[in-house]
Amino acid sequence: MGIPFTYDVGDGAWSPRAIASPPVFDRLRSVAFYEGPARQLVLALKFSRRRELARSMGCWMSRSGSEFLDRDSLIIPVPLHWLRLLSRRFNQSADLAKAVARNCGGEFEPDLLKRKKRTRQQVGLSAKDRHKNVRSAFSIDAARVGALQGRHVVLVDDVMTTGSTVSACCKVLLASGAASVNVLTFALADPSIRSADGALSV
Repeated sequence: MGIPFTYDVGDGAWSPRAIASPPVFDRLRSVAFYEGPARQLVLALKFSRRRELARSMGCWMSRSGSEFLDRDSLIIPVPLHWLRLLSRRFNQSADLAKAVARNCGGEFEPDLLKRKKRTRQQVGLSAKDRHKNVRSAFSIDAARVGALQGRHVVLVDDVMTTGSTVSACCKVLLASGAASVNVLTFALADPSIRSADGALSV
């Protein structure tokens, strides 16, 4: 699930987390754990509108995902609901996806995947509530579904915690004709770190 093994276990090995709960996507790669400088970069991009950071962050992401990124990749960001996009004025995942596409030469498609339901912020929700929150939240633009047929998709987001959001996106992409979906995030959070009430901190 994107976490490197402490030693070489050979190609095709699965982590204990992936064995316990097989993902719907093919592979996940992340630049860093969501802590220290990596966390500061994500927060600066997302909440301080330091959009210039996306270019460097996207470069690092391209290196992390090099095994599945190429010119044939269809690069799709996790979308925001239009009301949240209106208030935030930009989608940080789209900025990262654009930078990744620029680096690998893949096709950037920011509007193919839609968030049709205005969901609550995932921050502070338990793993169970996160899954419920994003259920049936995403759809494919019907007028552009043909662009997805048989394509190898790379889904881009800033942080993955439980995988609820990316899994919901991947299910829609695969059901709509994608040949495969790999996930690329800048940071990977540890879902075992919770507050006293069981809520997740990211």
